[in-house]
Amino acid sequence: MPDVIVTATNVVPDSGTQTLDAILGAAVTAGQTLYLDAADAGKAKLADANASAATAAVRGIALNGGAIGQPVKLAIGGTLNPGFAVGVGSVYVLSATPGGIAPVADLAVGWFTHVLGIGVTASQLKLVMQGGGVAIP
Repeated sequence: MPDVIVTATNVVPDSGTQTLDAILGAAVTAGQTLYLDAADAGKAKLADANASAATAAVRGIALNGGAIGQPVKLAIGGTLNPGFAVGVGSVYVLSATPGGIAPVADLAVGWFTHVLGIGVTASQLKLVMQGGGVAIP
């Protein structure tokens, strides 16, 4: 299966969404997965499951878009509308496409596994944000 298709304008936090403010180190759109780059003053950049353990350490999902140097708010816990049709009970993981989200069935050799969340309704994702830092052999 391909990555989910996120409609950025539909990415909406709810009253239970926990957030974190950061500064962008890359251009992003709402709904993309981000990690904080320790080598670049903790700037938020596009997460990637098959680049390195560091880039696969997702810190959150962007709630807004922006350019390098602009502020971004990340969803880091709770629930949110992720901007795509969610399968109830389905598990979603970091994709090998920078900033992407994939169904768990897409995990492949060489990917660093990072679980993003679990579908609780057709438009709500419960964020889990758990990764092991280990690539699939």
